[in-house]
Amino acid sequence: MNTSVSFKNINRIAIPAIIAGIAEPLISLTDIAVIGNVGRNSVEALAAAGIVGSFLSAIIWIVAQTKTAISAIVSQHLGANRLHAVKTLIPQAITFNLIFSLLIYVVTAYFAEAIFSAYNAEGLILEYAEEYYQIRALGYPLTLVTFAIFGIFRGLQNTLWAMKCSLTGAVINVALDYLLVYGIDGYIPAMHLEGAAYASLSAQAVMLVMALWFFFKKTPFHMKLSFNINPQMRPLLLMAANLFVRTAALNFAIYLANAYATDYGKSYIAAQSILMNIWLFFSFFIDGYANAGNAIGGRLLGARDYRNLWELSKKISLYAVLIALILMAICGMFYDEIGWLFNKEATVLALFSSVFWIVLIMQPVNAIAFMFDGIFKGLGEAKYLRNVLLVATFLGFTPTLLISDYFGLKLYAIWMAFFVWMLIRSSALVIQFRRKYLNKEV
Repeated sequence: MNTSVSFKNINRIAIPAIIAGIAEPLISLTDIAVIGNVGRNSVEALAAAGIVGSFLSAIIWIVAQTKTAISAIVSQHLGANRLHAVKTLIPQAITFNLIFSLLIYVVTAYFAEAIFSAYNAEGLILEYAEEYYQIRALGYPLTLVTFAIFGIFRGLQNTLWAMKCSLTGAVINVALDYLLVYGIDGYIPAMHLEGAAYASLSAQAVMLVMALWFFFKKTPFHMKLSFNINPQMRPLLLMAANLFVRTAALNFAIYLANAYATDYGKSYIAAQSILMNIWLFFSFFIDGYANAGNAIGGRLLGARDYRNLWELSKKISLYAVLIALILMAICGMFYDEIGWLFNKEATVLALFSSVFWIVLIMQPVNAIAFMFDGIFKGLGEAKYLRNVLLVATFLGFTPTLLISDYFGLKLYAIWMAFFVWMLIRSSALVIQFRRKYLNKEV
């Protein structure tokens, strides 16, 4: 098997993964841009969409870690020429995702008011958040089954199929956002925040249908469920469990940031919603190379090709940092104009502009952290990733936020805490990778 880590082979996986990865945050960014300019109660609606978007991302990131676990196991078996050993695992993993997502929907939909009250939402913001979430949450089963299938595609070293699904979903979401939020006089009533939720739900349904088509037509796997549990199911669930804990810690940091911003006032949480969604957009953009590291790293480990594994780490880190620098340069040129895309309130824009520079200078550090995140996931090193996130969140992010907030730094406190968080994550992963794999490269 060709184990080359050439620019061409890396980008064959990374570029479609970038496009697929940015589609999901693009859906949220579109919702926020449309909702933030809707006119009536736009600041409250924007704040509600930001809070719900953060919570949805938190849940999906946590439970979608089976996608990463599936990708790692499939890629390692591909590298070892043993795909036949995981054929019964695939339908079992997809079924697990479906059942788990239904359970999450039932529980969170019932406690929606309590959940968003915990974000310090109240009054109209809380009312909007609850209404918006009740519709968006219907997409959990659609999204989590789709993500499981995307993990299979990535394990097979193919991110093109996921890109086609995600891109189609993003286009449908953008079109329906404008159609349903603003309406058409005499034909379609303006549904405002509810319209954005239905637009996202429709996009998720289309993505699932397309993913199933590629699964049945293009992969060697099937959906026939065997009641004899595949031997790889236990390692998959163990890996996913470690990643669940890791992602729960990650989302605790995001929750804390949004809770503090909401407590500062509606203009602060509106600005924070824009900042956070741009940060997530950048993260998913850069994460395309992390996906390549995940897929190729797992295959190289299966083939015991440590020399190319080391080369892979150097090359994708370089490419990701270059992408980060390009994003920084583009945003630097349009620094003030970017805020206007999402909201026209002077106070919101002033808060956004005062802090956006911190989001930008973080990007090269983020790039390194995400690259090694991806590689470690492909190698099955979920336990170490879990421990790094716990340390970064509870010994880095949280103390920095509490101390900075004490001195009244508000949004500055939040993004200084995120910067410390990413510095700890990136440095710990680089040190561990060098320690463990540098001497194996020959």
